[in-house]
Amino acid sequence: MPESTTAQTQREELHKTIWSIADSLRGAIDGWEFKSYILCTIFYRYISENLCSYINRLQQEGGVEGFDYALLSDEEADDESVRMQMVEEKGYYILPSQLFINVANKADKDENLNETLSKVFSAIEASAQGTPSEMAIRGLFSDFGVNNSQLGNTVSKRNQLIAKVLIAIRDLDLASSFEDNSIDAFGDAYEFLMKMYASGAGKSGGEFFTPQEVSEILARIVMQGQSSIQTVYDPACGSGSLLLKFSKLVQDKEDIHYYGQEINPTTYNLCRINMFLHNINFANFDIQLEDTLTKPQHMGMHFDGIVSNPPYSTKWEGKDNTILINDERYSPAGVLAPKSAADLAFTMHMLYHLAETGTAAIVEFPGVLYRGGAEKQIRKYLVDNNYVDTIIQLPANLFFGVGIATCIIVLKKSAKKDNSILFLDASNLFKKEGNKNRMMPEHQDAVVNAVAERKDEQYFTKLVSCDDVAANDYNLSVSSYVEKEVIKEEIDIDTVNAEINELMAKAVTLNDEINKIISEL
Repeated sequence: MPESTTAQTQREELHKTIWSIADSLRGAIDGWEFKSYILCTIFYRYISENLCSYINRLQQEGGVEGFDYALLSDEEADDESVRMQMVEEKGYYILPSQLFINVANKADKDENLNETLSKVFSAIEASAQGTPSEMAIRGLFSDFGVNNSQLGNTVSKRNQLIAKVLIAIRDLDLASSFEDNSIDAFGDAYEFLMKMYASGAGKSGGEFFTPQEVSEILARIVMQGQSSIQTVYDPACGSGSLLLKFSKLVQDKEDIHYYGQEINPTTYNLCRINMFLHNINFANFDIQLEDTLTKPQHMGMHFDGIVSNPPYSTKWEGKDNTILINDERYSPAGVLAPKSAADLAFTMHMLYHLAETGTAAIVEFPGVLYRGGAEKQIRKYLVDNNYVDTIIQLPANLFFGVGIATCIIVLKKSAKKDNSILFLDASNLFKKEGNKNRMMPEHQDAVVNAVAERKDEQYFTKLVSCDDVAANDYNLSVSSYVEKEVIKEEIDIDTVNAEINELMAKAVTLNDEINKIISEL
């Protein structure tokens, strides 16, 4: 559905303001590192306003007119039953004095701002201790280092910079309450910041952020043929953008449960923050911190949908860990992915966790489609068992820090329609924007529709039997099956002759000038 003019204007203003804030804060810390301060502050504002709005609404429904929780003293708000209700329903509790707006309004005059924030963050975390939301809340502010020496060599200088961040985020126009925005303002601010910082951080930033158009394609493919999506999973979830795409595509988003695992502590925190910023209740997500390949946290679980953009050709223990060959995720293929490239280890992990009627859509490094050795053996297992549904060649230069053309592997189990693999060449479906390529809505539609239709279209798609793929040495490269269109450029003879004549005239003129210079010598 096309975005309304109001929403578009609001989004543009939001992005402009965020860029201005980020630009004014350059210098103290590298931009990619400084993102944690801005994002954590946005999160702090969000959960404060979310809690206030909820309490105010409950009071108004109870007949209390003009109630504003933020204006109460801590003593007036000290009600154990209210605290317990908020922790049970929201996952946390914040005293009025510790709400974002009250701290931000005093920030530039608070000489102990670092201590104030430290106490606030500890109190928010402590409010969930011993409750079902404890793990969802724990450590969410750990990357907001109030005493980080890089912010300044004195407490005063550090507090000045932190106050500047708080006040700037306070002054962001996100409507009178977060429910009144035409856009998902907090979530959109998060995504814009991630994109902005990733674009300047090169490869390291690309690990945290998957372009929204790619996320859209993955989620739409996973949803095809499924009447409902109740569980979605990403074993390398990064900042959670792939998982959260489902919250925007389905009507009953309250019914979806999000599962993920992440090895990087900072990114793990960002993902959980992102869940809250998109108004996902703590009971509806389970994000874990650990190495997915060697210490999986969701073993035995199977998911309706799996979407992932795992790290490309990352190293892992592989055959050095003798236990892994007997791991039920990897053992069916009879071989482990190479130690130097764990791509297909992630693929086998996802296949194991895929429900019989589910779909997995995985962004992969193209080398896994044709390399030999152990990777060929794993492809053989996948093809012979008819798990590979579709292979999609994406355009180059879509991802931050990755210029090559990536691909998507779509896996299915009993939901597979036939004993064939659809190969789809989307390498030309993009629009150049700045120094990156983007897949526009019409390009996304073309890919998603082609996956659903599963039919041959010259230069675009080819449906190939698994037997034929096996006969082709289990090569899954799209270029091996989809013919490239040779575009013949028409030549205008008159134009060419005119250009030749013009060049000849210039040559005569130049020759005359050279002769003149020589004669003068």
